[in-house]
Amino acid sequence: MKTNLSKFIAAGFAVAGLGAMGAADARDQVRVVGSSTVFPYSQAVAESFANKTGSSPVVESTGTGGGMKIFCQGVGEAHPDATGASRAMKPSEYEVCVANGVTDITEALIGYDGLTIAMSRSGPDGMKLTEEEIFKALAAEVPTNKGGTVTWQANPYQKWSQINPNLPDADILAYGPPPTSGTRDAFVELAMHDGCKVITGDAGYDKGKCSRMRQDGPFIEAGENDNLIVQRLEADPTAIGIFGYSFLYENLDKLKGVPVNGVAPTPETIASFEYDIARPIFIYFKNAHRGVIGGFNEFITEFVSDDSLARGGYNNERGLTVLPEARLKEVQTNVAAGKKFSM
Repeated sequence: MKTNLSKFIAAGFAVAGLGAMGAADARDQVRVVGSSTVFPYSQAVAESFANKTGSSPVVESTGTGGGMKIFCQGVGEAHPDATGASRAMKPSEYEVCVANGVTDITEALIGYDGLTIAMSRSGPDGMKLTEEEIFKALAAEVPTNKGGTVTWQANPYQKWSQINPNLPDADILAYGPPPTSGTRDAFVELAMHDGCKVITGDAGYDKGKCSRMRQDGPFIEAGENDNLIVQRLEADPTAIGIFGYSFLYENLDKLKGVPVNGVAPTPETIASFEYDIARPIFIYFKNAHRGVIGGFNEFITEFVSDDSLARGGYNNERGLTVLPEARLKEVQTNVAAGKKFSM
């Protein structure tokens, strides 16, 4: 398929060497990077698109931060067309995009996700955690608040029962996302910070200390492949894993969700935000690639279609908590119009 590469130049987004390429050299395969949480949904869209068109998009799980870095490197066939994100784009990331000529972006809220804590179905019965207990188990340092005076020490907890005698008398072992992951960012913000504030109060809160995950063994960074966490939980019934709800949903025969603050992760509790560590998830489209990269316009249409994102759609069946109907229609309208995103 021939594409009109000159549109890149006319739009003012030419990069070094791009103008010297012939139109026939432009890429005819859509490329998507980004969040491991969004990956199953992007992959489902790619499969549906391939079945309809015969062209298979390339979908890579790079993590939200890694995806933003790659996405924002420039415009042209050497750079990806879209990136999934389990949090909104940061101002610092947007600045990198703009500096590299990636100035015309459309942001699409695709649904909601629960930051799930899960364990093997053969694990201890009745395991449930508060955000304070999660923080005490996984923080590098833990505070003590005596009469409003907050002091910090290296995390002394090695067993769950040391935090709460009602919890299992088992070693703390949690597999979670690396710092490049939007899931890690969201987990720190939604679970760790809240758990820390329960102890310190607002006056004694130290964001830096409350953000640091322990590095002495109980917390293990498991990379961007959440399926590996599932395998490790199967092998160790007392371990917990941290990932997006879709991975629990797809493995309910093997795993069970751990309630947080008394609420279990379900599509209903995530949609209502009754489940405290729920979050919105996104995909970002590079508008300069529309009509230039073969099939990209059609891929965008497929991604935000009712078949993909509405209740009963194939991504809903994969665990995506869908948007209210009116909100989805708004997203679809904005994406179709290429509404420009800015900070």
